[in-house]
Amino acid sequence: MDSEQLTSRLGADTTFHRPNAEYFSWEIRVQLMATGFGFYTAVFVLCHILSTGLSQTYNSLLAKEKVFWNLAVTRGMFGLQSTVAGLRTLTEDSMVFRDRVSGQEDWSWFHVLTATGFFVFENVALHASSLVFWSFDVSLATHHFFALAGYAGAVVWDSTGHFLPMVTLLMEMSTPFTCISWMLLKAGYAHTLFWKANQWVMIHMFHCRMVLSYYMWYFTCSHWSEINANVSLPQRLLFFPGLVLLTFVLNPIWTHKKTMQLLNPVDWNFDNKPVTVNGPKKSKSHSN
Repeated sequence: MDSEQLTSRLGADTTFHRPNAEYFSWEIRVQLMATGFGFYTAVFVLCHILSTGLSQTYNSLLAKEKVFWNLAVTRGMFGLQSTVAGLRTLTEDSMVFRDRVSGQEDWSWFHVLTATGFFVFENVALHASSLVFWSFDVSLATHHFFALAGYAGAVVWDSTGHFLPMVTLLMEMSTPFTCISWMLLKAGYAHTLFWKANQWVMIHMFHCRMVLSYYMWYFTCSHWSEINANVSLPQRLLFFPGLVLLTFVLNPIWTHKKTMQLLNPVDWNFDNKPVTVNGPKKSKSHSN
């Protein structure tokens, strides 16, 4: 779409903040999506290199656990970006917030495109890991599918506002705390005050995710006619099943697991391996 078409589509209202026309160039879009993919791939690789040289815990892990360790750090980094984007959306007086159905900004386009690149990375990592280790996590694969399809849809159907995509990114507010929790658990610090404090904050973040999902239902119901008029049918067919899955399946399950983990530190992802406990307590095994 060229700048003349963009100007015509957005109308002549000079109070409307028009995103830079470059964001409607597929060359720029592909570059930013590739940047997102490349950046988070680099974080994954750098984490492996640094952990190999600096962490005894990392070197003692199984190969599959090492992949999960690096993915945890990468997701934690993306969680920081997503939290900033989501909070900015809800607190800043921008066109994304003023016009919550069709409003866009340069910064929101940056996050949509780089997030799409991240979700490409996540899907590649998941399916490559599934092939290498001959395992498959259906719930995680479903989650990653909806995430990638949803943000790719926001890129393809580019007249849609960025309020919902940005608020959805705020769901990642829990991932930095999840990263810290799992890494300390594997290092044997699950009975320290710091680990427990982080776990409390993480559980709170998962409760915030649930509240946020209720808010998204409230928003979509209160703007139903506008969404039907401005959001394409394929996007709606992706968004609402994904929101149902998140609200009634994933968020409750994850919140329950993290709460139970506080009471009984268990590595839910690799429950067949003993969890070491550093300090005065002896090492012991946990099971589901």
